[in-house]
Amino acid sequence: MGIGELDREAHVPEATSAGAAPRTLAEALRARDDEGLAALLRARPDLLSPVPNDLTQLATRAGTRGSVVRALERLDRFALQTAEALAVAPDPAPYPVLLALLAGDEGDPAIEAALPGAVALLREQALVWGEDDRLRLVRTARELLAPSAQHPSPTGLGPTVAEATAGMSPGRVQEIIAAAGLPATHDPVSAVAALTELFTDRARMGALLDEASPEALSVLDRLVWGPPYGEVTANPAPPVRWLRDRGLLLPVSARTMVLPREVALHLRGGRAHRAPEPVAPVVEVAREYRPQVVDSAAAGQAYTALATVEELLKSWDQGGPQVLRAGGMSVRDLKRTAAALDVTEQVAAFWLELCFGAGLLASDGEADERYAPTPAYDEWLDLPPAERWARLVAPWLTATRAPGLVGGQDAKGRTLAVLGPDLDRGAAPEARHRVLELLATLPPGAAADPGTVFARLRWERPPRGAAQPVPPRAPQAAARTDETTGTGTGTRPEVHDDLRSRLARWTLAEAELLGLTGRGALASPARALLNLPLAEASTPTDHGGRVELSVAAGRAATLLAPLLPEAVDHVLLQADLTAVAPGPLRRPLADALAVLADVESKGGATVYRFTPGSVRRALDSGRSASDLHDFLAAHSRTPVPQPLAYLIDDVARRHGHLRVGAASAYVRCDDDAVLGEILADRRSAALGLRRLAPTVLAAQTDPASLLDGLRSMGYAPAAESAEGDVLVTRADAYRTPARTAPAPVPEGPPVPDTTLLGAAVKAIRAGDRAATAVRKEPAAPVASAGGLPRTSAAETLATVQAAAMTGTAVWIGYVNAEGAASQRVIAPVRVEGGFVTGYDHTADEVRTYPLHRITGVAELADDQV
Repeated sequence: MGIGELDREAHVPEATSAGAAPRTLAEALRARDDEGLAALLRARPDLLSPVPNDLTQLATRAGTRGSVVRALERLDRFALQTAEALAVAPDPAPYPVLLALLAGDEGDPAIEAALPGAVALLREQALVWGEDDRLRLVRTARELLAPSAQHPSPTGLGPTVAEATAGMSPGRVQEIIAAAGLPATHDPVSAVAALTELFTDRARMGALLDEASPEALSVLDRLVWGPPYGEVTANPAPPVRWLRDRGLLLPVSARTMVLPREVALHLRGGRAHRAPEPVAPVVEVAREYRPQVVDSAAAGQAYTALATVEELLKSWDQGGPQVLRAGGMSVRDLKRTAAALDVTEQVAAFWLELCFGAGLLASDGEADERYAPTPAYDEWLDLPPAERWARLVAPWLTATRAPGLVGGQDAKGRTLAVLGPDLDRGAAPEARHRVLELLATLPPGAAADPGTVFARLRWERPPRGAAQPVPPRAPQAAARTDETTGTGTGTRPEVHDDLRSRLARWTLAEAELLGLTGRGALASPARALLNLPLAEASTPTDHGGRVELSVAAGRAATLLAPLLPEAVDHVLLQADLTAVAPGPLRRPLADALAVLADVESKGGATVYRFTPGSVRRALDSGRSASDLHDFLAAHSRTPVPQPLAYLIDDVARRHGHLRVGAASAYVRCDDDAVLGEILADRRSAALGLRRLAPTVLAAQTDPASLLDGLRSMGYAPAAESAEGDVLVTRADAYRTPARTAPAPVPEGPPVPDTTLLGAAVKAIRAGDRAATAVRKEPAAPVASAGGLPRTSAAETLATVQAAAMTGTAVWIGYVNAEGAASQRVIAPVRVEGGFVTGYDHTADEVRTYPLHRITGVAELADDQV
């Protein structure tokens, strides 16, 4: 829609007289106070980019198609139904007419109670303007919601009688009114008016339908709630002909008939919608638990989340999977990760995306690009458990990436990869917040019924295109009439699972994995994270306004900390070469034990198993046998079992007996019999060994492969340097360069804060004052392009000097150094040196202007001074 089409709504600059009804949307906005303008800009932040020059420009922008579409998509179901009813009502529509369209002939107390709020919401968002006796829907919204052959109305209504008969011949119109029992008229306009009056008169319309056969009424019943279009044959059945002859069905084309809007409303009892929903669905309770049980269950999940993230990233200490050329991880690597974590691929994708969003995981940026932990991961490991949890959930709450999309397809049919592009959805943060807020409306310890949560979300943000009739002549949906009976059949489109519902479903599952909920109920740390009142908070919180997410996350961590199991500094050594950790181990002990033993099982108590390979790994890291004995004795509540001591001593005795160096590679040993055994072993054939000396073997493979080959044969070789010293393999982890966490990708402009709203309203008011100020015309005005005043230099100087002496404001035309022309209202305070300094009402600040750039000046009218 062009600017010219918005003239009636936006482009009348004259101010509205006191008490007069607004004639345009701009006048309606001009009558608002600052709080009303701020509410509009808060609800529709796209109107602020950039800040409008005045209220006329704001009204024009509020009527553009893109902005109106965004505003309609954010309405709740009843507000949207109200706008849809206005789109099929006369323009303008009195409030009683709108109420009748929604409540019907019998009325509905719930609709009567909810309608004022819905109209107020539409007014606040500048989708509706005018007083209650002349409600007007913004032109663009009417075009989007009004029924047409190309864009059926969500109400299922068709065109009016006047619209459906627009191309009909005058003779045919006269035939219709004659068949309906109406007197002939002299012109088609009065004939259409008479037919419309008949269809809107309940008594006369009822009498006409009493004459219809049951088959004809059946045809109307199939069309009444939409789609209102039906296909007919070249020789329709008698019931269809009867309806057609009386205008109860009107032709759209040679094969398509439509049910006029007035007829449908009569059959519906005056309702525009089949099922108005004035009241939001209530979130119901599925089960109730004691709040302490919920908090304990949530804390257990939070601890599991920390352990899972640590296990995942520790397994990538030496570098993770390769990055695909198009970005992200391959399906094979995702399956391996899921198997290692013993979870499904979808859950593994969530943990990967969580680490990525928290800045703990990134690509290394090398030529052979791989994923690896970031330096922030090491900092994260040093934090207390509760703070580590807060560092995970805070980014999750604001992240726009949706792990649930992994495995699906994009618009081009390509599979969406975990950690790859195209996973951002701007609606994700809002959906997560709203789901958790709905859970918070229930009593502490109450788990919500997921179905009612989804129903509430669909009411608050109806899915785009939900329950709308499909266009006419579509084979799968258009009503069809049978040749003999005239009965029609129609199908209504299904309401598909929209993105917001899927985001809500994923949110419930992810919140449980993170420990924000326990057994489906919101836990106390989650309430603190959302800055909501707590059931049993130990620390006071300020719930009067929103706080920074980092502050809220700190409060949540404070509440979670006492619920997490305390870290222990000991293990229980068993005679079967295992060690049992009765709880989470402290960081130095956990790191050292992870090198010395392998994790066998997890749960409430972690079981570690000692093997020759794990002991050799500890010896390779620089530990000696005595160091390992001392370590176990110091951290075990039970004596060191003899089998474990023998295992350590046996591996240590053989460790380093063989030495591998670079020749390409060589093996040397003081015991030539051992080298003879290696040469005689068939498994050594692949290493390409040959004896150089009684104590030295040369290999055709590299040292690393030689070490692995000998270890697979049961030996315990050690690597040595060029100087002959044993190389110690420290457990240093590979890290990416410093990386920042990915920034969320918003769905649109962010909601402006109070400071920005105040400044924007003040700027718009100032610009509007300059644009609508009434000027005194000069005695001999000179026309100029662009509407700028034109006065001579002498007249300009004299006028601004007089205004400076009297303290009055004047209207000036000004051209800046870039050649941009503008109009301003200033109050001069000083004129000297070729410059005028004054208070600029347009910019709301004191400015100085060169006199030679002022094209002209005019005094304001007396009532504007």
